[in-house]
Amino acid sequence: MSVMEISETLAAGRAAQELRLRRGEFELATQLGHVRTVGGALSGRRRVARGEVERLRRAAGFPDALRERVRTVGTAEGADLMDISPGRFTRLARAGYLVPVRFYLNRYRAVVWLYLAEELRAFASGEPGLLRGRLPRTPTGGSGTTGEGAEEKAGAGEDCRPRNWRGRRIGLLLHESDDRWERAAIVGSVLDPLQLAELVPDPYERASLNRLRPDLAPGRPGSEAGREVVQRLLTADDPDEISWHRSSLTALLADARRDRQAPRPNDILPEPVGAPEPAPPLEPAPTPELAPPQPARTSVAEREAEPVPHGGRGRPLLTRLRIRRGRDREASAVSRGGGADG
Repeated sequence: MSVMEISETLAAGRAAQELRLRRGEFELATQLGHVRTVGGALSGRRRVARGEVERLRRAAGFPDALRERVRTVGTAEGADLMDISPGRFTRLARAGYLVPVRFYLNRYRAVVWLYLAEELRAFASGEPGLLRGRLPRTPTGGSGTTGEGAEEKAGAGEDCRPRNWRGRRIGLLLHESDDRWERAAIVGSVLDPLQLAELVPDPYERASLNRLRPDLAPGRPGSEAGREVVQRLLTADDPDEISWHRSSLTALLADARRDRQAPRPNDILPEPVGAPEPAPPLEPAPTPELAPPQPARTSVAEREAEPVPHGGRGRPLLTRLRIRRGRDREASAVSRGGGADG
């Protein structure tokens, strides 16, 4: 991006302020395409063109209308919007009818899923038959379970919310990126390391994918137990889902390799990390006269010859003895002279 292009765009923080969106609202607005951005999805920070900000500010109902499009709700508020019970809402979500857009961990490390209020209202108005009675079928169940089997499947422990969230998150990231290696890294980010190593045996390619790996869920919890919960949500675990992402990664890698090869040591010569700098030219050793004194190595004779500062308290012992002897001889001479005169 040139200097002129940068001057015609705004950083994410500044754009969010001008659009009167909180940080989380702005991030979601860019992911959903409500706020168009420029720049790579992973290689650089996204920026917003000034014209895009002006367009949104001129839109009817700004800023409330834009903020409502990115408003998220949990189970209780979502059930109220759809005029159903929280239990019915949870069954619809677990069966795959309602796709979460975000999640977080509460103080008990339980996963709290968030949904777009706009989508819930649209679902309630478009699918009134699913709000009452038995669930007819599960959209992601694979076998097309109907009737009572759908509710049993949704209530027996199978939860489509993590899988649907991963699919949605990957789709949003792919929509933002045009770089082929970045797109491969996005899809590969939900596969466990063993799956990735099997599909990408080249260590340089794996290193490139890991370097471009996106952060699917920013703001990781501080506790080890919380990180383990989040990691399970970030990793594909359903056989159908794993198969789908493996096929997608294989195709994306083929496109990326045709575009360019992954960086290798002979292609890129980065600055050596921790390498010693060239030694400066040797300077001549200081002469003894210019060298700083070494008190610990000074001989007794040298210490006796050292001048005593005026008013100093620490005179050498031999010096004090000589002075005392001189004074004694002077006193004796004076006393003898005084006795002869008397």
